Amino acid sequence: MWKLKIGAETVGEGGYQWLKSVNNHLGRQVWEFNPELGSPEELQRIEDARKAFWENRFERRHSSDLLMRIQFENENPCVTNLPQLKVKDEEEVTEEVVKTTLRRAISFYSTIQAHDGHWPGDYGGPMFLLPGLTLSITGALNAVLSKEHQHEMCRYLYNHQNEDGGLGLHIEGPSTMFGTALNYVTLRLLGEGADDGERAMELARKWILDHGGVTKITSWGKMWLSVLGTYEWSGNNPLPPEVWLCPYSLPFHPGRMWCHCRMVYLPMSYLYGKRFVGPITPTIWSLRKELYRVPYHEVDWNQARNLCAKEDLYYPHPMTVMQYIHYEDENTRYICIGPVNKVLNMLCCWAEDPNSDAFKLHLPRILDYLWVAEDGMKMQGYNGSQSWDTSFAVQAIISTNLAEEFGPTLRKAHEYIKDSAGAWPFSTADHGWPISDCTAEGLKAALLLSKLPTGTVGESLDMKRLYDACKCYAFLTVLQNDDGGFATYELTRSYQWLELINPAETFGDIVIDYPYVECTSAAIQALTMFRKLYPGHRREEIESCIARAAKFIEKIQATDGSWYGSWGVCFTYAGWFGIKGLAAAGRTYKDCSSIRKACDFLLSKELPSGGWGESYLSCQNKVYTNLKDNRPHIVHTAWAMLALIGADRVLINSQMENGDFPQKEITGVFNKNCMISYSAYRNIFPIWALGEYRCQVLEAL
Repeated sequence: MWKLKIGAETVGEGGYQWLKSVNNHLGRQVWEFNPELGSPEELQRIEDARKAFWENRFERRHSSDLLMRIQFENENPCVTNLPQLKVKDEEEVTEEVVKTTLRRAISFYSTIQAHDGHWPGDYGGPMFLLPGLTLSITGALNAVLSKEHQHEMCRYLYNHQNEDGGLGLHIEGPSTMFGTALNYVTLRLLGEGADDGERAMELARKWILDHGGVTKITSWGKMWLSVLGTYEWSGNNPLPPEVWLCPYSLPFHPGRMWCHCRMVYLPMSYLYGKRFVGPITPTIWSLRKELYRVPYHEVDWNQARNLCAKEDLYYPHPMTVMQYIHYEDENTRYICIGPVNKVLNMLCCWAEDPNSDAFKLHLPRILDYLWVAEDGMKMQGYNGSQSWDTSFAVQAIISTNLAEEFGPTLRKAHEYIKDSAGAWPFSTADHGWPISDCTAEGLKAALLLSKLPTGTVGESLDMKRLYDACKCYAFLTVLQNDDGGFATYELTRSYQWLELINPAETFGDIVIDYPYVECTSAAIQALTMFRKLYPGHRREEIESCIARAAKFIEKIQATDGSWYGSWGVCFTYAGWFGIKGLAAAGRTYKDCSSIRKACDFLLSKELPSGGWGESYLSCQNKVYTNLKDNRPHIVHTAWAMLALIGADRVLINSQMENGDFPQKEITGVFNKNCMISYSAYRNIFPIWALGEYRCQVLEAL
């Protein structure tokens, strides 16, 4: 049975030699298989969950994170005698109904909180991450991944194969060459035969060949297959490492790229410079026959450079390196900024010296990215979303005005937030990359907790660390751009025309770090809250920052009143942030036309059921699109409700018998075209929305 381990317990005997941490591995999440664990009843529940997912995999693509929930149900049983309530259309939503729903929701959510204070959860969704891991450790696959890991990875890939035989960029997406070819290769490397999987492998191979063979895979795919030895480096467009030697003053220097983009290009350029190829095994020889429509030796590699399947073409083409790689590895304790450059950096360290300490330090951090649920084992888009989810959860619980009842839950979360502070990251302090909106949400949570009795939530974050958190991201000289907006990790360092050299056909707007409505709004809200509590601290700078940020939000609003969401699906998510940011800056519905237009836009998307439900297609097509059959979604409904205060009945009636909320369609996005899971949102945002409704509407009557 699989068991989720947290924090210091994730480090086995002797493991500290190859694992570094700044705070005793706070927030680290590792799944470990123990064949002796689990009662017959538990094991049967897990098998039933897996079977149910398989049988419904084409209708419900997202796991419900049931393995974690089953584990926590046994460790922290939910004890509540409150009844499950439903509200009919003709019935009034009373304060008692809302309060009962909230108590049941928070009681359940408290049971899936980890002992260190954060809420673990599935942060999967992209389908191109597991292939990178598998290809990078091909020569040592069995030493790095147990047979149980490999079995669950195969389960995951088979579960997310589309009906046409292909696999997509993400779990809800249509089939692409990038997704299908890399995952087909992954299954073969994991030991699956060319005709295994009850015709699944045959169907995937047919999809690849029917769509032109792997010469039509995207640039990232070409690079990975070249490393493996199933594609030739001469079929790649150049990735010259010499560019890193150019003067930084040049606008196209890689150091001016968005950090995720440059951290992926960095190891790619090293591998391209070495023309590195792994060992050619019988499986590689076989793949050379399986993946092409012509014999391998007859492929025109020069022509193949710019071939790309139409299904993949979202964004059409318009030794210093190793020092940078080692620097990134050391600063992130070998976690790296994300899963793509994690496995690439690890591969570069192996190519440089297979016996190096750098490579050995990489290996145990692979587990930080792996998550298992009823759909199998996946590689997450980060090493988790620990700080992000915890900051939101704290704000949601406090919004209900029931903090005294859930003091132990808030106290544990408070400790986690304090121990993660510097500026706040998205996941863990060991990850090492602070982000503007993560710092903003962490600061908001810390400030809200500081207003509650210490007997309930513990001692507040000390003033110096609060000042440092405010200073490190908010002031004009740090992360606010000249236009008033906030980007993610850094200032925008170059020009938008650099997107003309975007080497990744699959993703859009990745070359530089752009300012976003979400990051800018979060900064406004945090600074406004800080200013109210500490009005004498650098007031003029903070007020100027808020004013310029609010003007930026107004400036980028579309004529129909919407904002485009870059980190959540999509116009609903951005609408919540846009309205709340302007309101925090002092704008009101009466005096601000931007707020009025935004409210009108959101109201125009309300469904007959009284809820909201937005498809991920909004992100890639940049046009608001409802979910199939106009289904409401609890998270979208909560976002709209937080912006407008309404739609309470939909959330109340969606609550499950145990106080949980059902998992619906995917709600996260990055780079405009790839969706990602935020499993905690199904709990956080209904609590938050109903909490605000209770306090701002029902208690005001």
